[in-house]
Amino acid sequence: MRQGDEQTSDRVRPLEPADETTWRELFRAYREFYRLPESEEVVSRVWGWLTDPEHECEALVVESAGRVVTIGHYRRFSRPSAGTVGIWLDDLFTAPGARGKGSARALIARLTAIAGSEGCSVVRWITSEDNHQAQALYDQVAHRTRWVTYDAAPVTA
Repeated sequence: MRQGDEQTSDRVRPLEPADETTWRELFRAYREFYRLPESEEVVSRVWGWLTDPEHECEALVVESAGRVVTIGHYRRFSRPSAGTVGIWLDDLFTAPGARGKGSARALIARLTAIAGSEGCSVVRWITSEDNHQAQALYDQVAHRTRWVTYDAAPVTA
């Protein structure tokens, strides 16, 4: 193990209804980190998606010392160019006091295991170009791609 790589005894598991209060705190903090406007409507809507077994979004959490410290939201996506299915990690957030202790690494490892067991071709995610702390981990556990992301606003009639 290299210096700075700490092993974790954290438990990665699916989100449970009892996690709601802590999940809401972490998801609000995630949105604040990315400078998204405060919106309890969005927080509640996403909680509803994650607890609806019919919705495409799912969530994992990492529990450390009996407390949820990391959340990760993901979904499967079709890859027509490859003729395969991948897993898209939409949101990954670790409580500031728990960072650098291996919980995000453990969550990504669980997602890659899920992808492998389902025959998926990739686990993919994006992050902000100025999120250097996260990129230090991501550069160790994944391949940085050459793709540039664009967002276009929908046109309403």
